[in-house]
Amino acid sequence: MRKTIIAGNWKMHKTISESIELANGLKRELFKLDTQDIDIVICPGFTALAEVTEVIQGSNIQLGAQDLYWQKEGAFTGEISSLMLKDAGCSFVIIGHSERRQFFSETNESVNKKLKAALSEGLTPIVCVGETLSERESKKTFKVLDDHIKNSLMDISPEDILKIVIAYEPVWAIGTGKTATSQEAEEAQKYIRGLLIKMYNEEVASFLRIQYGGSVKPENIVELVSEPDVDGALVGGASLKVDSFSEIVKLASGVKK
Repeated sequence: MRKTIIAGNWKMHKTISESIELANGLKRELFKLDTQDIDIVICPGFTALAEVTEVIQGSNIQLGAQDLYWQKEGAFTGEISSLMLKDAGCSFVIIGHSERRQFFSETNESVNKKLKAALSEGLTPIVCVGETLSERESKKTFKVLDDHIKNSLMDISPEDILKIVIAYEPVWAIGTGKTATSQEAEEAQKYIRGLLIKMYNEEVASFLRIQYGGSVKPENIVELVSEPDVDGALVGGASLKVDSFSEIVKLASGVKK
């Protein structure tokens, strides 16, 4: 049975003091939750990582970052390495988010390099894939998923692929209030799992976790994670408030597959 994973992507929100306050609130709300069947991850901005690490130390919450660069060190002004993230307390890192692809020219090639860099330091990459609205309306969803999955995961060994989480994010559902129906999410994520069977084998594909991301909220989380191929959620706006994110986590943890 795959372990559910709920990750909160705080994006470019929260100062250091606000991040500490949010992390403390989540720690209080979730400290009694048995995480045997669920991973809880929060991904603050870079400036708050070290402080949030201190807050959540010893709790059932794990720390993730929102991006990284593929070099370990060097003259790369403004970038941050996997080694730096590990040192700040991270165990997860989001790679290839649609906003990185859209606004910062992220490509499958750069995603692949970042993915390998994360694995080299023992970080768990959350690799994002998904189609835009125009691509969905043009019935290119599966073509986009083929491209993102095959090229982002290029030359990743069967052993390493088991250390990765994939997040299916239909771009048209991110920050828009629109959410893919549970059936739409399941269709796409079942397709991704089928691709993994072809690229690796059925055992690998059945083990690897695939999240859904796109306007996830307490009102739709149960329906989404009840689908057989939806193994959790990458949460955006609803992760910025203690009550909504903790409710999502609690509801998701109660879904038995």
